[in-house]
Amino acid sequence: MKSIAIFCGSNDGALSAYREHAIALGHELANRGITLIYGGASVGLMGAVADAVLEKGGNVIGILPHFLQTREIAHKHLTELIVVDSMHERKAKMAEMSDGFIVLPGGPGTMEEYFEIFTWAQLGLHEKPCGLMNIEHYYDPLVALFNQMANQRFMQQKYREMVIVDTTPEGILDQFAHYKHPSVKTYLTEDRT
Repeated sequence: MKSIAIFCGSNDGALSAYREHAIALGHELANRGITLIYGGASVGLMGAVADAVLEKGGNVIGILPHFLQTREIAHKHLTELIVVDSMHERKAKMAEMSDGFIVLPGGPGTMEEYFEIFTWAQLGLHEKPCGLMNIEHYYDPLVALFNQMANQRFMQQKYREMVIVDTTPEGILDQFAHYKHPSVKTYLTEDRT
């Protein structure tokens, strides 16, 4: 893995552990020589993980829509800042430049980014791992929802197994190193062909 995209909140959240884990993840990425690809902001968990990578001498590429840059949240000390026209273009560029995706705690925007990139993996548009950093059980309800989707047959078990969950940066990156993408989603079964 040469680069990892991080999706996370532009706020710090209610618990100090969220920021502490974002910093630990940034340090681990830099220690492993992995470039951080992220949303380009200087605030919240986004800023914390970027600052942590930079603090250890690592590379950080931010991708930010121009309308957010004008709100003065752009990180000013990145290795590179790429300004794009839209949120969709931002996600597409992050996906193109990354070898995997890690999701830290965040709100609806973080969830939208995760679900889109996870769906792209299901459809075979990429074969990159997608992981949830389950800090202080933040993603327990989401993991339970994935289990419900699989149990109720709205998700095949092989796609449920794509949901990588860990509580530490080392654990999630080690799982990424052994990730094998399942076969591409199809709606056809043998009895329909």
